[in-house]
Amino acid sequence: MTRPPVEAGDLFVFYGLLKVGAAGQPADLPLGTAGAFGAPCRFRGRMVDLGGFPGVVAGEELCHGIRWEMSDTSIIGPMDDFEDVTDDLATSLYIRTRIPLCDDSGNETGETAWIYLYNKSVEAFPPVADGNWPLDAGKTRK
Repeated sequence: MTRPPVEAGDLFVFYGLLKVGAAGQPADLPLGTAGAFGAPCRFRGRMVDLGGFPGVVAGEELCHGIRWEMSDTSIIGPMDDFEDVTDDLATSLYIRTRIPLCDDSGNETGETAWIYLYNKSVEAFPPVADGNWPLDAGKTRK
C-alpha cells in the first residue's frame, strides 16, 4: 500500500489527540505552524475509546471533529508516524483516507477531509458518547 499524497491546502479532520487543546497531544508536532485549526465539523463513523485515545472506524454515527488546513506538507511524515501509519496495511494502526464532512444535521457539505481511521478490530472497546472525544480524556501515546 502506498500512502496517498497530500497537498498544501488539504483539509484534515482531527477527532482525538490531534485536536487543539487535547490532553495527550504530541508536543513535537508543530500543528499550529504547519497548518491552521478551523471550525468544528461533523463526519460519519463509529468512535471508540481505545484506552486514553480514540479510534474511528466506518459507521453511520455522527461524530465530532475539528477542521485543520495543512500549509506545510513536511509535517505529514511525522503525523503519519504519530498515528502509526505504515506502508503495510496489515501492520498499520491507522490509515489515512478521505471522507466527506457533514453539517450538524448529518448532511454532507461537499467538503472532504483527510482522516486517520483505526485499522484494527474495535469489538472490545466502548463507544465514545455522542462521538465526541473530550479534550481532557487523552493520554500520551508515545
